[in-house]
Amino acid sequence: MSFVKIIGIVPARYKSTRFEGKVLADICGKPMIWWVYKQLINSRGITEVYVATDDNRIKDVCEAYNMNVVMTSEDHPTHLDRLYEASTKIDGDFFINVNGDEPLIEKECIETMIPHGVDPESSYAANAMMILEDPIDVVDSSKIKIATDIEGYGLYMARSPIPFPKGCSDYKFKKFVGVQCFTKSALRFCFEAKRGYLESIEDIDEFRFLENGHKLKFIETSATTLSVDTPKDLEKVRKIIEKRIREGRIAF
Repeated sequence: MSFVKIIGIVPARYKSTRFEGKVLADICGKPMIWWVYKQLINSRGITEVYVATDDNRIKDVCEAYNMNVVMTSEDHPTHLDRLYEASTKIDGDFFINVNGDEPLIEKECIETMIPHGVDPESSYAANAMMILEDPIDVVDSSKIKIATDIEGYGLYMARSPIPFPKGCSDYKFKKFVGVQCFTKSALRFCFEAKRGYLESIEDIDEFRFLENGHKLKFIETSATTLSVDTPKDLEKVRKIIEKRIREGRIAF
């Protein structure tokens, strides 16, 4: 069996609309993006890791911390478009994407997304999801909720709570997690497909697959994660990482 090359990619842009420069925000003496990169590097099955950015400020920080970086166009409307360009510049069979605002991501979650028995020439696309434990997150529009079919393929994604528990209340809401796995073919499909009606309404990039007839597999993980969308989220993350350091669960 030939060697399968799995590339970890961290898409990172400076001009985030909700929190500019967040990927460089300090967390216990290290930039946020360093924490994401570190977990990818330590994940079993990952061959190489790169930060994909369009900003020299991020590039300079990556180089200062000895992180591989690839420059991409500043005109990409979504992280998936940036990821596709990176896939054309880096040789690989599968591309594991971890968003740069996921500093609490655990390597166990990343390793869950490593494909097994999947043809690298296929158009495979998969996304992590987790059960929401905090009721507040159910109504938080920054937390994307997921509904899947019985095989785990996405049916709908929404910023509002779905499904509505009219007929049954015995249900756990599930949240989109910014950890994904794609073949180059799947990324090309996404890049070439048109932005759809639902994608523009919900502002969820991954609708590009669903609205254009491409399956998107959702894989459940129990790993702890909290995407940093606001300065308030950043403070929560700092406290969690400080606690992990005190407990000896994190070593620099």
